[in-house]
Amino acid sequence: MGETHPRDLPLAGARELVRRAVDKAEQLGLRGGIAVVGASGALITASRLDHGGPGGMARARSKAWIAATQQITSTEHLQRMTTLPAPISAGFVRVSPESMFPGAGGIPVRDADGVVVAGIAASGATVSPFLPEGVAPEALSADGRPANPEDLLIAYALDIPYVGQHGDDAARWKTRFGDLVVSPEESLGMKPAPRAAEQRELAWAQELCERVCAEAGRARLRISVAVVDRGGDPTQQDRMQDAVAGGVEIALGTAAAAARFGVPSERLAHLYGESVTALNPVTVLGVPGGMPLLDGGRTVGGIGVGGANPAHCAALAQSVAKP
Repeated sequence: MGETHPRDLPLAGARELVRRAVDKAEQLGLRGGIAVVGASGALITASRLDHGGPGGMARARSKAWIAATQQITSTEHLQRMTTLPAPISAGFVRVSPESMFPGAGGIPVRDADGVVVAGIAASGATVSPFLPEGVAPEALSADGRPANPEDLLIAYALDIPYVGQHGDDAARWKTRFGDLVVSPEESLGMKPAPRAAEQRELAWAQELCERVCAEAGRARLRISVAVVDRGGDPTQQDRMQDAVAGGVEIALGTAAAAARFGVPSERLAHLYGESVTALNPVTVLGVPGGMPLLDGGRTVGGIGVGGANPAHCAALAQSVAKP
């Protein structure tokens, strides 16, 4: 008999999916974010490639949320939403705020029994269905058929046959490459990509998150952790297996507070007053758990921890934030 209460895809499995997506994205010269959201609706992990720019992680997370919770591709969800009466589609978004970006590209992740345990999606600065300049047609061909880079890196991550999610691969191919035909033997889209080697900022953020998770494990804590850039946009987010869902937002909010103001997150209200949180374009949270990240005295980001006693979360963040 299986477990009474289902679990989301474990963090290790989600991180492996993202790693494969990052490898393929670097091979294609793409910059953006990849997110994996559990069937529970809570984020499991997300990574932003170097120079990916803000906004992509939120879009990827929204599409992954749709795929995970509605248990269909976000493409199918988009088709449904555009054919429903406006009050119904608007009502869905009101009761499902994480579905604010119902774009194509999110795909459910299933376990060995076919049960949906997560959703995965990508978006960002150059992660899109448009065919980038300077990329060989062979790299944008899957088994002899036109492919687009966004859907390609997700299919590659999941190790499933390529199926275009945006519906216009042939038209984009013709615009970019004309009548060129690439044989299945010459197609490189689904062939193994080399390990990513140029994601220095992402590797730094991932290493910080791994250190926090390892320390939390030794303390028998289950937490979420986020590393953000100096503007508060996430570079890396992780939620440990069975960590509470609410810790994801606590980690992100405290990390953003520390990054945007260059102080420990609990000092925010003391320095600027409670109303300061309403002045920021991203959510900032003035409670213990966030620390600024410095490089030569310059604030370059923030790290936040949530999901456990705030004092313990602050200690975890502080343990890795030392210059």
